[in-house]
Amino acid sequence: MLNQLLKPLTYPARKLISWPLLLWTKARFIQEPKAIETDRETYYLLARSNLTEPLLLEHLTKKQQLPAASSNRLLFLEQAPPWWKSHLGPQTRDDLYQLWQSLQEDPERQVQVIPVSFYWGRAPGREEPLVKILTADTWAFMGGIRRFLTVILHGRQLWVEMGAPLNPREVVNQQQLDQRGVEFAAEKSLRLLRLYFRRARTRILGPDLSHRRTQRNTLMASAQVREALAQEAKTSSQKKAQDLALRYFNEIASNVSYPVLLVLDRLLSSLWNRLYDGVRVTGLEQLRDQAGQYTLVYLPCHRSHIDYLLLSYLLFKQGLMPPHIAAGINLNMPLIGPLLRRGGAFFMRRSFKDNPLYSKVFNEYLYQLYNQGHPVEFFIEGGRSRTGRTLPPRPGLLAMTLKAAQRGTKKPLLLIPVYVGYEKVLEGSTYLHELKGKTKKKESPLDLLRMLRSLKQEFGQVDVSFGQPLALEGQTLKHLNDLDSHEAVAYLGLTLATRINQAATLNRVNLVAVALLASSHRALEADNLQAQLETLSALAGMAGVAQQPAGQPQHWIETCEHLGFIERLGHPLGPIYRCDERQGILLTWYRNNILHLFALPSLVAFLFINQKEVTSEQIYQQAASVYPLLAREFFLPWNDEELNLRLLQTLNQLAELGLLEKTQDGKWQKPAEQLGSHMRLRLLAQLVQPTLERIYLLLGLLEREGSGELSRDELVKRTQQMAQRLTLLQGLNSPEFADSRLFEQALELLIKLDWLQENTQAKLTFDEQLVDAMSRGRQLFDPQLRHRLLSLTAGQSSPLLTGE
Repeated sequence: MLNQLLKPLTYPARKLISWPLLLWTKARFIQEPKAIETDRETYYLLARSNLTEPLLLEHLTKKQQLPAASSNRLLFLEQAPPWWKSHLGPQTRDDLYQLWQSLQEDPERQVQVIPVSFYWGRAPGREEPLVKILTADTWAFMGGIRRFLTVILHGRQLWVEMGAPLNPREVVNQQQLDQRGVEFAAEKSLRLLRLYFRRARTRILGPDLSHRRTQRNTLMASAQVREALAQEAKTSSQKKAQDLALRYFNEIASNVSYPVLLVLDRLLSSLWNRLYDGVRVTGLEQLRDQAGQYTLVYLPCHRSHIDYLLLSYLLFKQGLMPPHIAAGINLNMPLIGPLLRRGGAFFMRRSFKDNPLYSKVFNEYLYQLYNQGHPVEFFIEGGRSRTGRTLPPRPGLLAMTLKAAQRGTKKPLLLIPVYVGYEKVLEGSTYLHELKGKTKKKESPLDLLRMLRSLKQEFGQVDVSFGQPLALEGQTLKHLNDLDSHEAVAYLGLTLATRINQAATLNRVNLVAVALLASSHRALEADNLQAQLETLSALAGMAGVAQQPAGQPQHWIETCEHLGFIERLGHPLGPIYRCDERQGILLTWYRNNILHLFALPSLVAFLFINQKEVTSEQIYQQAASVYPLLAREFFLPWNDEELNLRLLQTLNQLAELGLLEKTQDGKWQKPAEQLGSHMRLRLLAQLVQPTLERIYLLLGLLEREGSGELSRDELVKRTQQMAQRLTLLQGLNSPEFADSRLFEQALELLIKLDWLQENTQAKLTFDEQLVDAMSRGRQLFDPQLRHRLLSLTAGQSSPLLTGE
């Protein structure tokens, strides 16, 4: 084994080589080594033989107090050929054969083999200038000179991964070994271990990146692009069409540069330390094994420009290849665009449905990325969420991704929903202006420079939570193939948006925002605020939300005060916490990040505001009348069949927290004469009230005007005006309450559920089904609200509004 290589080296010679090597290199584990049985005979397996890595491994095992990686405990799969045979490629060693031979001779012998991978610089393999070729770990086999230069130039960027210990006898048992021989065992284990190392390198380095010219030529030669070129040439010429397609390719394609990744790594490390108290990561471990088996497609919610920088940085630090990121063409601006492109961004226009050649070039480029196994990231919401809610998924990139899976890729696609939650978002002031109703400004380099001025502020913590992945293979892909293309994309988008919301985490700011904004004047006594925070945290824990803020509610409140979101007012009877008008509008953004987690408990609580006793059956009926609309707005995961069970669980949870109780005859009611629990129940009920009010406004106005009188646009516009007027009459400053997109979503679902129809004149029609549904649910609504709505409708009585 390695003995032959190290034999000429005496102990002083080994010391002479290892001392400068250990002094210069800085090795870091990608993840902590797996548990090793120290009482079992241990071997370490490396993919290729060399001198430096065994010396480093020997040092690391001593440092980590692991079984010693001495020369007689090392195995290698391959070795470099003599220089005069270098054209033949690496040669397979017989280390595994010798190991199996010894195991056959001693059937009682038990060993464990630990695969070890070294990554020098972690550069994706690609054709680059000479210096880059010599300075980064790629898929190529390193010769002695290149190894020496790599140690010199990349010794400070050395990453090490130790796999889980392997038991050879689980690969080939003793009976198979005796029957089929040592050669069979060695060949089978060699094949499996090569696959292991290949998947590990793919996970860390990514697949080989073709040279940009090769990638471009492959794209231009594809059938889809050639067909589009032929169509384009009919109106110009073949050369002009090809030049145009090449211009599109250069506009779109990323140009990943490892030195840029290194610079960004160092800059972002410094930036996160300056901005944030910490970054909490949840659910990443599940991706490590999947990265070798699937092509990963990351689908984060879009809250900030920080999202893609943060996700790429985390993946790089956790030993996974940073993804290629779909970025809007608006970010391809001077200075910023080239940097993002070399960091992995590829750019797309907002719309290209009227440009078939651009569409084909972009689709083929994305397919090539998927087919070659490159991780990809895009935002299914399209743009950043200015309201803090998860926005309805945009179909464009989802449709292209589904078509790529249906067309077939070398590895199946794995769609990974990602939730990103901030305690203080960098674009807060921009969102504040837009929440107040101002139009969105086009971004420019100056806007980004202005944002940099806020870097002296503190921004709390950040959460990155990886949700339940969806593999586009097997039954899932078959189900999608059976659907109409529009239905398949809609189903995919709804599923992924729901899983993003399910991955949501609680932090100190969004919890305080949920509690405080539920009060009528954005103010609560300290004791009541703390009690409500404890209730919300407990409800989330019962619902399975794993990541919650550390510490006690008082600490969360103090953090919000320190970050400038709330203020403390001293008073002889006890302190009061409040937020002013500006703070209140901004806090709605943070509240909306997690409002969906409390939508169902809030709905149940709302049923008890105007009703003393309710049976379980009444709760099921009343909740079912509005649940489809809530489910669409908040992307809730339960279908109609699961709803009753989830409602029962929620009732029991509220009872456990002392907010409800069950009577002897099986009905549910508020606890008698418990002022504190009544307040907590009322604050909880307020969370879903704005959504119910919007539904009430929409349907009440429609019924007042009559069937066949209003079009979609007319109804949305008039309902929005009514909502704006209602906020003024109630003294509220909540611009998102009258957001036209929320009315449009509700209207679209009502049509899909067949509660509403459109006639040939594009007017909305309805029948008694809608009136009956509203009649069953009218107990949900506050009589005072119905009175205010009557005044808004010029005194015209309506059964839907009055409940008569």
